[in-house]
Amino acid sequence: MSVYITGDTHREFDRILSFCEKNGTEKNDIMIILGDAGINYYLFGMDINLKSELSMMPVTFFCIHGNHEERPFNIPTYEEKQWHGGTVYVEPEYPNLIFAKDGEIYDFDGQKYIAIGGAYSVDKNYRRMYGMPWFPSEQPSDEIKAYVECQLDKAGWKVDGVFSHTVPEPYEPTWAFLSGIDQSRVDKSTELWLKKIEKKLTYKRWYAGHYHVDSQEGPITLMFKKIEKLAAD
Repeated sequence: MSVYITGDTHREFDRILSFCEKNGTEKNDIMIILGDAGINYYLFGMDINLKSELSMMPVTFFCIHGNHEERPFNIPTYEEKQWHGGTVYVEPEYPNLIFAKDGEIYDFDGQKYIAIGGAYSVDKNYRRMYGMPWFPSEQPSDEIKAYVECQLDKAGWKVDGVFSHTVPEPYEPTWAFLSGIDQSRVDKSTELWLKKIEKKLTYKRWYAGHYHVDSQEGPITLMFKKIEKLAAD
């Protein structure tokens, strides 16, 4: 089993298919997507068509929650199961499309990673104005935040790594912000909460997506189109 990691896909999986074909991946290999996979975006036929296509790919997807998709626990076809030491959401018809539960700590070859998804959509008003999907559950709720912190309490605030969608506020790539967006109107509550988490947490690696760049911001590895093997000690 090999474990790979990449950034947002937004329903576009050609680069991942090419990677899988080039590297000869199999269903027991894992591709981590750091949010905004877009698999649960339309919540009707277009999603079913995409899921059917992805179910044929020679890899298992493990998706962190982003801000351009519904949370699986709000979709009745999803069930909870245990996977790599933590609870995940999966539809029985598509067993290779797996979604993380925020706050769960997963074991990959002895390395413990916590999942902390969600973010604010700077295109929220645009999507609502033009009837495009937008999900009120995009950011972690108070209940999710409490669960994350409870899980970290149990772990002694020490993990090998973090999978998140957005980043702690000090490590935002301000140079990559979209032009024309009034940042004073952007809800930074998730980033500020992650700032508190990061200050208290002992970790080796932190991977995030969301910003559509491949870069290193302090201790945070931001990923978009790049695909690499999950780091191991």
